[in-house]
Amino acid sequence: MPRSNRPRRSKSGRGAAGNGLGGGKHGAGPAPELDLERARAGFARRESAPDGDWMVRTMTARNAEKTYICPGCSTAVLPGIAHLVVWADDHLFGAAAGLAERRHWHTNCWTSRNFRYR
Repeated sequence: MPRSNRPRRSKSGRGAAGNGLGGGKHGAGPAPELDLERARAGFARRESAPDGDWMVRTMTARNAEKTYICPGCSTAVLPGIAHLVVWADDHLFGAAAGLAERRHWHTNCWTSRNFRYR
C-alpha cells in the first residue's frame, strides 16, 4: 500500500500533535477563508470596444450602498445590487478626468449596450 503524506489522525480527531490546531506548519490553525468577492471589488479591468477603451470595475452587492441611474436603461441601480462602475480610459486627459466621468451600469446593460462611436 502506498504511503500517505497526510498526518495521521488520532482517535480524538485532532492533528498529529493533538493540539487541535490542524497540524499546520506554524501552529496557527487553519488559514481563514479568502473572501473573493471583496478581493475582486477593488480591481478594474480594461475593455476595448468600438466606442473606445474603458476601465470596468465590479461593484459587489455588499459594497453597493447608494442608488445610481444606469445610463443603459435609465432606471435605478439600487443599493445591494451588484453592478459595474465604468469610466473612459483616456490617456490624453489623465486618470483623474476618467474617474470623474465614471458611471454605474447594470451588468446586463453594459454587456448588451449599443456601441457609441466617439
